[in-house]
Amino acid sequence: MLKNLRIKTFMPEKEYIHLTYAIRNEEERSKELIRAYVNLLNKGIKYVFSKVNVKNGRVELPKKKEIYKELRDLMKENAQGLAKHYVDQAIHDVYSILDSWRRRFEKGRSKFKPPLVRKGYVRVKTTLRKVLGKSVRITVKPHEYITYSWDRRWFSSRVEGMELTEPVIKEDKVYLVFRKESPTTTPPETVAFDSNLYSLDGYDGEKFITISLKQLYSLKYVMQMKRAKVQSVASRKLKGGKKLMRRYSHRERNRVNDLVHKLANFILELYNNHVLVFERLNKESMFDDASESLSRKLSRTVWRKLVVVLKYKAPLYGCRVVEVNPHLTSRSCPRCGWVSRTVGRTFRCGRCGFTLDRQFNASLNIMRRFLHKFNLRMWRFPHRKVSGVIPLMGVRRMNGSIRDFGELQGSRIEYKVHEIQ
Repeated sequence: MLKNLRIKTFMPEKEYIHLTYAIRNEEERSKELIRAYVNLLNKGIKYVFSKVNVKNGRVELPKKKEIYKELRDLMKENAQGLAKHYVDQAIHDVYSILDSWRRRFEKGRSKFKPPLVRKGYVRVKTTLRKVLGKSVRITVKPHEYITYSWDRRWFSSRVEGMELTEPVIKEDKVYLVFRKESPTTTPPETVAFDSNLYSLDGYDGEKFITISLKQLYSLKYVMQMKRAKVQSVASRKLKGGKKLMRRYSHRERNRVNDLVHKLANFILELYNNHVLVFERLNKESMFDDASESLSRKLSRTVWRKLVVVLKYKAPLYGCRVVEVNPHLTSRSCPRCGWVSRTVGRTFRCGRCGFTLDRQFNASLNIMRRFLHKFNLRMWRFPHRKVSGVIPLMGVRRMNGSIRDFGELQGSRIEYKVHEIQ
């Protein structure tokens, strides 16, 4: 009986870090490839759409296995000489496009008509490309190739040792997607951040840190003022005003994204190989209880975008990003757990007398909430915990630049620790 016993071992799926970079598409032959591939997609979409059934507002797509042979034969006839592997990739893309259309249609966001492809693109399978050093050779037709190189590009050093996956070719650009295996080890240190209107206030287990967000806030404020003026012009001059409005919106988005990425890079370089803990903030719920003035200020924050960018880039620096519940982090005492009904600039515990700046107190509570969630100690080496951290003198100030405050400007921080009994 033991001879017929089979033991299955389940290995965890590998996680990868993906990086995408764009280069200019200067190959004229790629336009012919794009046109042929788009025609292939639209032929497949029309064929599969003709077999769609709608029952009680629900869309039923035909199963791929049932029509695969017919669909593949039809698309091979319209392939215009392309390599056969493009047909297999096109079938996969056809079902992906129709599945996306199905979700939109069931929500009432799309009409019942074939979602034909208008903007040309080609996703190149790994069987259709061959990496040669710092260039990739893509098969168009049998014995016909297009070559793209990323040698001497600004990102060439970043992708050394990474694997090129499936490039995406568009008329103006080629998107090169690289990947490498994500590290499975857990970072040894932790830093917790409290997100505020003008700053990120963090605690890393040894010191507090303030990272100014004033530059981002000022940029959003100025661009909103400019956009308000442009909107008044757009209401009078339809064509010219709309064009100007799109230009300013595009400019604001690019500038904000640029600053957010620079800020994320700074945080990750400063706290390399750390767990970064943030609050899971929901601005929409904040607007319900906020005044009109505070609502305008909240609309200029970029907390969600910063966390998304940090999650994307964190594995490159050996970091992980974790979000915790922000409930009562500014009004709770990290020493005894007492909750204050109201809190001003400084938090004072009515039970144990613990006193600390409100924002730093929130970062301590965020740190404790994360450690409690994963059953970790406040300190790893040695086993210690905070007894009290009290600002002594001066007023807490910030400047307009991003700086690491070992000691906050205008104030001193005193640490009191004791061994766990």
